[in-house]
Amino acid sequence: MKKVLIIQQKMIGDVLTSSILFEAIKQHHPNWELHYLVNSHTTAVVDQNPFIDKLVFFTPEIEQSKRQLFKFSSKLKRENYDVIIDVYSKLSSNIITLFSGAETKISYHKSYTSWVYTHNIKRAKTPIQGMGLAILNRLQLLEPLDITPEPIKPKIYLTSEEIAEAKGLIESHHIDKNKPIYMIGALGSGATKTYPLDYLAKVLDQIVEQTNATLLFNYIPKQKPEVDTLFSYCNEKTKSHIKIDLYGSSLRSFLALTSLCDALIGNEGGAVNMAKALNIKTFTIFSPWIDKATWSLFENEDNVSVHLKDFSPEIYQGKSEKDMKQRVDELYLAFKPDLFTSELQLFLQHTNS
Repeated sequence: MKKVLIIQQKMIGDVLTSSILFEAIKQHHPNWELHYLVNSHTTAVVDQNPFIDKLVFFTPEIEQSKRQLFKFSSKLKRENYDVIIDVYSKLSSNIITLFSGAETKISYHKSYTSWVYTHNIKRAKTPIQGMGLAILNRLQLLEPLDITPEPIKPKIYLTSEEIAEAKGLIESHHIDKNKPIYMIGALGSGATKTYPLDYLAKVLDQIVEQTNATLLFNYIPKQKPEVDTLFSYCNEKTKSHIKIDLYGSSLRSFLALTSLCDALIGNEGGAVNMAKALNIKTFTIFSPWIDKATWSLFENEDNVSVHLKDFSPEIYQGKSEKDMKQRVDELYLAFKPDLFTSELQLFLQHTNS
């Protein structure tokens, strides 16, 4: 039996996506002990995951203090891990790995940190149909362990109590369950990942006109002013279909509500990845500067995405991701909702078939 630490700090979407490694390892070695090092605010997406034996928390105090980081690294060394899989591959995880004492240390190939690891895996550049590079590159990290798994989808595990609470919340708002319910990912993780609100309002108008659906918004209280702005851009019919005051009070609550929806529609990011992990259909609007090949995970008729590059590939010729990020405002203006009206129409027909 081996003891393994998998490191994936930072974003919720990354933590969820990297959780596939646990299922893949347990399929081949059910008795191995698997620990997951994550930022303390991201645990909601891996709570109840049956393949993870222990969560190890990377706290803000550790992140902000070199002294605390080295103290934390010394504590982890006493765990006597046999294998470290560093998916994060940044300075803090380099240090943790270096001082871990593990015999096998695996990460992505970087010339300046390759000496830290016993195995340095070069990232794939070409995705497998429907899977995306984010999944493929993570699974490649298992090659030194002689594990070649089939493609695995990230999964989120909810309790029956969480689902029952979400059902009660929907019933308390008198939502007609005979009509579709769509969760709207209205806001990205930042301005450069948020589809212009006036454009998104046109998307919501199309959804309601075609389906008469009830619309729920994914947001936290401090984002209410932006949500109110989006609401103000919608036409009167659409406004009457929006339950603006019905939202998850916590991330687990949002997940339970999403599990009861017919689809999630909105900005690419953590909410989309979480919906896919719940087997909920998704329609994703990519930011014009984000690489779709990396994050268009398991695409099919249930999971559809649109990107400006799909409609205007000439804009991207010879340009780097950094170049496009600097032009994101200009590119978003060019990414009019009329471009993907037919794609959205077909998706809505599919979710209601």
